[in-house]
Amino acid sequence: MSNLELNNQGKELKRVAGPLLLWGLGVGYVISGDYFGWNFGMLAGGFWGLAIATVLMAIMYTAMCLTIAELATAIPFAGGAYAFGRAALGPWGGYLAGIGVVLEYVLAPAVIVNGIVGYVNVLFPGVPDWAWIIGFFAIFLALNVFGAKTTLTFELIMTSIAVVGLFIFAALAIPHFRLENLLDVVPNPGQSEFLPAGFFGIWATIPYAIWFFLAVEGLPLVSEECKDPVKDMPKGLISAILTLLVTGAIVLFLTSGIGGANFIGGSDSPIPDALALVFGESHSLVKILALIGLAGLIASFNGIIFGYGRVVFSLSRAGYLPRFLSKVHPRFRTPYVALLVGGLIGAVGAILGNGDILIQIAVFGAVISYIMMMLSAIVLRKKNPNMPRPYKVPGYPVTPYLALILAVFALFAGFFYAPKVILWTILAYALFVAYFAFYSRHHLVAKAPEEEFALLKKAEEELG
Repeated sequence: MSNLELNNQGKELKRVAGPLLLWGLGVGYVISGDYFGWNFGMLAGGFWGLAIATVLMAIMYTAMCLTIAELATAIPFAGGAYAFGRAALGPWGGYLAGIGVVLEYVLAPAVIVNGIVGYVNVLFPGVPDWAWIIGFFAIFLALNVFGAKTTLTFELIMTSIAVVGLFIFAALAIPHFRLENLLDVVPNPGQSEFLPAGFFGIWATIPYAIWFFLAVEGLPLVSEECKDPVKDMPKGLISAILTLLVTGAIVLFLTSGIGGANFIGGSDSPIPDALALVFGESHSLVKILALIGLAGLIASFNGIIFGYGRVVFSLSRAGYLPRFLSKVHPRFRTPYVALLVGGLIGAVGAILGNGDILIQIAVFGAVISYIMMMLSAIVLRKKNPNMPRPYKVPGYPVTPYLALILAVFALFAGFFYAPKVILWTILAYALFVAYFAFYSRHHLVAKAPEEEFALLKKAEEELG
């Protein structure tokens, strides 16, 4: 690593988050995935194809969260996947992991805001979609700039409303559940009602199954704003994934069991649409659940904006991305430039892009970061067995290896289902890699926390 720069003055974040706020952020990152996005997988592989894929991804995310809890307590910096990759695999490993998270977190709000528009149109029809998109980005970028404590408190409130809403939905849905509704996707020639697209359909639904859990792994991005990351981060990660396992099962089975897999697979607002079949479109319960669904989508929208601000900030602070992106607001101590630039990209993507394609790109970037994080955990155990690990992943080495294998499986699913999208994503990745290879790796910042940590560990290895 050459030409290391040293200046990082004024680029520190404020510690405000305890375990409850971490749970709210961890679940809030994801909760929109229960209200919108996952259902498109029904048309790709049928209900049971999506259900099998969801079980596989539930195993992957549970194993991954347990592994990340170890990494986050040993390396408690705002970079998340980038910080872990940097410590274990060097600058290239950190950069590749970090760019995966950037793709995931900058594009996910573009998908979610379209889900928000779908729910808002149920309540307030007639307003142009682009106006809603610009309005929601403006409001929540402002909220995130004004302070982490305000943002996380709002996140906790929205997340709690959304989770309660799913249990209300369950109570309303259970009496109307019909098993035969799960099998109404017309099978492809030679296939069965159980797997209408065959075993290929399971692969095709992987990106949508991931939507039930996507972004929970980003909780370590708030490590530098966590009051006690060593104690609180494992609590936040584990409580969040357990909550999401329950809510995902509720939504997958009950929404499809009421509305039918074929109908729900094409819905922009699956929960209200399912209830409308039972109670009628104008029923107050449908409107209430649409409003609660809006809270869930807003929770994820707000939370992921918070998250991409941190990962872009960390990569910029260390010199991997342009340095101006790591400027911190002098009063609110928030990474306002990273937030605003990411918001501009997200808003343009939401207005001009295709939601299905954006999901594929975001998932591809996420899975790259998952692979890098699991490799980081395994490599660090071998390279630095005596590193302080206040929390140790249970079941090592099976747990990280299981998550790694399933992440590789998920990565190839995108190639089979949307090869053109993945090729464009690889091209975008290649541009980032070229920027790093020819410029930013020669201007890394030694005083960035992740760089200091990595350099210290390297020196210890050489001395030991």
